[in-house]
Amino acid sequence: MPSRFCCFVTGTDTEIGKTLVSSAILHKLVEAGHRACGMKPIAAGAELRDGELHNEDADMLAGAGNVHLPQNITTPFMLREPCAPHIAASLEGVSIDPVPIIAAYAEILAASDAVVVEGVGGFRVPFSDTFDSADLAAQLNLPVILVVGMRLGCISHALLTVEAIVARGLVLAGWVANTADPDMRFFDENIEALEARIPAPLLGVVPRLEDPTAANAARFIDLAGLPGWPSTRAL
Repeated sequence: MPSRFCCFVTGTDTEIGKTLVSSAILHKLVEAGHRACGMKPIAAGAELRDGELHNEDADMLAGAGNVHLPQNITTPFMLREPCAPHIAASLEGVSIDPVPIIAAYAEILAASDAVVVEGVGGFRVPFSDTFDSADLAAQLNLPVILVVGMRLGCISHALLTVEAIVARGLVLAGWVANTADPDMRFFDENIEALEARIPAPLLGVVPRLEDPTAANAARFIDLAGLPGWPSTRAL
């Protein structure tokens, strides 16, 4: 039986490379011959094309995986407005509830050897008055991979996020440094400071890519040793 790998990818902020890293993980799994599916439970910022709503992040995940399920399964809440999810949901009269997300995740899990769930924005993004992305991570109870957007201020953002993850009893499986600001000063020194303070392995440092594809990013990450990761010989 193939190994089963599942993870929840979160980040220090929005627009720091969560989708790129999530897609890179999927790419490595597919390249090794595994049935892998990405899930973006909530996507805010969608446009209508050919009669169907599309979100750039959700589409990238779908393209990187090789298990293709209906959009209402891989992204149960597809919202039009590119803003905080609780605001986008309110504008559409939608209530973001965990039950459809958990049910959809179970369907994906049944059809796949591996599932990569990408969160929304940072770790504490509100979905409603009583439900946020940290709650979702806790309910799914998956190993967490943290994407740190390397730019000024990233150390504090990363360490606060780590505290929030650990406080919920979740396993921080590792972290990836993604170059959000290619002109960041003292880049290596910031990496060293984070390595010394984050209680999980550094899985890779992704440079600023001219062509930010899943395949290109996958060259810079190494996930061998993560819980449930398939045979390193195959990867």
